[in-house]
Amino acid sequence: MKKFVYFVVFTFLFSNSAMLTYAQEPELGNWELGIKYIADDEGKAFVLNENGERVIQFYVHNTQMFEVEISFEYELPFEGLADGPESEKIQAGDNETFNLIIEDIDVFNFAAMSKGEMKITATLVSRAGIAVIIPENQEAVADIEIPTIHSITVDIADPAGAMNAGTDMILRVTVTNNGNIKDKVGEIDLSDNCPLMTLDNGLDKLLVTDLETGQSTNADLKITASDSHPRKNCKLEITIFSNGAMNAGNSKISEDETSITVEPPLAKPVDNQNDDDENSVSEVVDSSLPASGIGAILLSSIMALFYAEINSKKRYN
Repeated sequence: MKKFVYFVVFTFLFSNSAMLTYAQEPELGNWELGIKYIADDEGKAFVLNENGERVIQFYVHNTQMFEVEISFEYELPFEGLADGPESEKIQAGDNETFNLIIEDIDVFNFAAMSKGEMKITATLVSRAGIAVIIPENQEAVADIEIPTIHSITVDIADPAGAMNAGTDMILRVTVTNNGNIKDKVGEIDLSDNCPLMTLDNGLDKLLVTDLETGQSTNADLKITASDSHPRKNCKLEITIFSNGAMNAGNSKISEDETSITVEPPLAKPVDNQNDDDENSVSEVVDSSLPASGIGAILLSSIMALFYAEINSKKRYN
């Protein structure tokens, strides 16, 4: 009989002790933190957009029979900012998904396709409304990638003044690689609204010059207005295409324009104008002082001899 009493007491104490132990030290690992990777592939990086932003989804799966409260901390590469929940309560048996917004990363300051690790740390705060004594942390990581940005800009210099019909002028064209990867100009389109204006495309240099990030190069464009070009304000437009973007199947373009004023042609100088002036003066002088002819000289000589003969006869008589 005593043995039976001892067995009942021992069983009761053991059961209460087990329940107390479970209440004070619940089973660990009954909730899970995870990231929703692209195509469920942990090796695929999350590529930012050109604004340096990306939304990443992560989840907490609560597999136990009690509500849990989880707090979150975020570590981002490339000096980015994280906008995500600070803490969340997940009901028993639920699988809750949350959004982490990555923003304020200046993707132009980093080389294309650079990668950095993002980390989410989840900490168990409470279980069934009771603060936990034993800390529980879980971490989830993923790669963040800088996008490839092709950005070539063009600038055409404004003319210093008007040009005359029958003349030409030179305008400087400058292109700059503002992207985050080596690039060059793939195509150049020129257009104007003056049919009698000729654009001598001297911009071939731009098509063969590789530009590192932030680098610029330039070339000269010769513009000629025909002799018969009327007075007009002509609009000149230039469009360039990024070679890298074209190879990637995109059409990144940059445009610029300027206005060119064409005036009538310069007056042509009169040939031998000075010689004509000198001749005209000489002719005026000659006409005002006529020279004596040979006949007049002979007549004067005969008259002189005649008077001399008369005077001689008078003297002898």
